[in-house]
Amino acid sequence: MSRTRSDGTTARRISMTAVVLGLVAAPFVLGPYAIGTLSRVLVFALLAISVNLLTGLTGLPTLGQTAYFGVGAYTAAIVATRLTDVGPLQLLIAAVVAALVAVPTGWLAVRARGVAFLMLTLAMGEIGHSAAVNWKSLTNGTDGLSGIPPVVPLPGMAALELDGLVYFYVLGAFVVLFAAVSLLGSTPFALALRGIRDNERRMSAIGYPTRRYALAVYCGAGALAGVAGGLWVSVQRFVSPGDAGFEIAALALLAVVTGGSGSMWGACAGAALVWLTRDWLGNLGAVAGRGPLLLGLFFVVAVYALPRGLAGVRLPPQLTRKRTA
Repeated sequence: MSRTRSDGTTARRISMTAVVLGLVAAPFVLGPYAIGTLSRVLVFALLAISVNLLTGLTGLPTLGQTAYFGVGAYTAAIVATRLTDVGPLQLLIAAVVAALVAVPTGWLAVRARGVAFLMLTLAMGEIGHSAAVNWKSLTNGTDGLSGIPPVVPLPGMAALELDGLVYFYVLGAFVVLFAAVSLLGSTPFALALRGIRDNERRMSAIGYPTRRYALAVYCGAGALAGVAGGLWVSVQRFVSPGDAGFEIAALALLAVVTGGSGSMWGACAGAALVWLTRDWLGNLGAVAGRGPLLLGLFFVVAVYALPRGLAGVRLPPQLTRKRTA
């Protein structure tokens, strides 16, 4: 048992080290288009992590995180054009506004479970998309908000014009938030959320206010989605209602299921697979224009061949077994 656990830990460390080194080296070996795509993958991975906090950690499958993603994106865009171009301030304000929006909507959503919760979050996502389309005085409708200035990482520093510099800014924010969510996973709060996922009635019977816990994680996930929306604006320098539509919500949930529900790095791996399949692999050669078909095939394969998702993949024993003298 301890040997298996040690091998699993070693495999995760090897994988994490390889991924971090690859992400740091990427701007030195890839072109501008590839770097821009990788920046979008990191942003989408944060959105997938916010979905995983609800779906994987708490057992609340959601299709509504794009509502808070959109709130964060529009908030960051408005702050950037009217208040400040300092990136961390944009992200902070985006997170606060998204969390505030999540409070009343979450209060309603967490009273349901299962399919009812899924449908409520879907409705909230569609309401958010409709608001972005129709609130033209604030969002400029389907034309979106453009003319967003390049982000400034800290006061007094130069604006980030180059794709590689924007990528490092996004990567830095991603690493900080990923580490924060990972630390959350080892707290008593996270253990209570897992208890709600596994047996909410028993948790309630022993005195846990399960709805309050669910509302707290719902608001936290909303704030994280809002930060992802703010980063999206830094990369795109444009935001439109399509950025908060149902397609993005479905892709985020697909990323969590494919990557491994309950695993943070699995959600990131699933996000990378989904996004690259849609925007890169789905435009190559004979499969050009068939990205949705490929995503469907990958999902079917993942369900049958990888029931635990990409997070359930284990390295060969030869790579993790410790040598003895």
